[in-house]
Amino acid sequence: MRSRPSPLVLALAAAVLQAVMVLAFAWPSANTAPRDVPLAVAGPAPAAAQVVQALDASQPGAFELRTLPDEAAARAAIEDRSVYGAIVLTPEGRKVLVASGASPAVAQALSQQAAAQNPGAAGISVEDVVAADPDDPRGTGFAAMILPLVMSGIAASALLTLLAPTARARLQGVAVFAVAGGLLTPVVSQVWLSLTPGTYLEVAAVSALASLSVAAPITGLASLIGPPGIGVGALVLLLLGNPLSGAATGPELLPQPWGALGQLLPPGAAASLLRSVAFFDGATALVPFLVLLAWSLLGLAFLTAALLRKPPAPSADEEPVVLTA
Repeated sequence: MRSRPSPLVLALAAAVLQAVMVLAFAWPSANTAPRDVPLAVAGPAPAAAQVVQALDASQPGAFELRTLPDEAAARAAIEDRSVYGAIVLTPEGRKVLVASGASPAVAQALSQQAAAQNPGAAGISVEDVVAADPDDPRGTGFAAMILPLVMSGIAASALLTLLAPTARARLQGVAVFAVAGGLLTPVVSQVWLSLTPGTYLEVAAVSALASLSVAAPITGLASLIGPPGIGVGALVLLLLGNPLSGAATGPELLPQPWGALGQLLPPGAAASLLRSVAFFDGATALVPFLVLLAWSLLGLAFLTAALLRKPPAPSADEEPVVLTA
């Protein structure tokens, strides 16, 4: 008879898990700061070079700086998501271009940095080139969308693993969950709460792919190794993926290389892809799309392997079941 862990061991394990969760969720937020944030300085070359030197001296490593010839080029770079913002040098003074649609936190930091670099100015013009939704100017609602996408995928995986009897039924359940979740999520986020601009179908497609990228790997892994697969998937996608997603700030504001790692996990890729589709007409959408697609295909491969796997042969000590009339 297999012995069960004592209640004391289970309680201590739960306490350790609690401490790990506090660390995973609080540590990135406690260490948020600009790190190689792409920023443009637009204007005459000599003046732009002086601003670049001043920024490097005042905050080393905070910005990844590039110079551009004029304001038009700076606007194009922001709209293409090549940079988060720009400092434009004009005869009338400095103008700061930001994109709160890319990250309200970065937009605020750039505005503050520009003011610090020119403290004697009567007022620095700040223009939001790609603004966040007026109903969510600080981006808190947008950021709050990512955790439910992850947790609903984990919940769907747990239900399908425990209640669906076959790998085929689980595969069908994952497909239905992804499609239904994709169609319903923008009804709440876009139609009701107005958190995500863009077209309904684009937001629905991103939501469906994000749901699939979470539910398929966990359900597939659980179909291969049993219920422990749910725990493994939840640890990776929830404890690592969500706090490292950069949804509330931007990956460049997280400690590195963790911010970059977060973009290779479904929560971070989903946040980036949703921003690209909702605010930037799909600019820089390819990489996060491929990340979500890769996780989805991995999960579908797990489910296919479980579907094709032969059932275990009965052991020698098992007696055959004889059906009698």
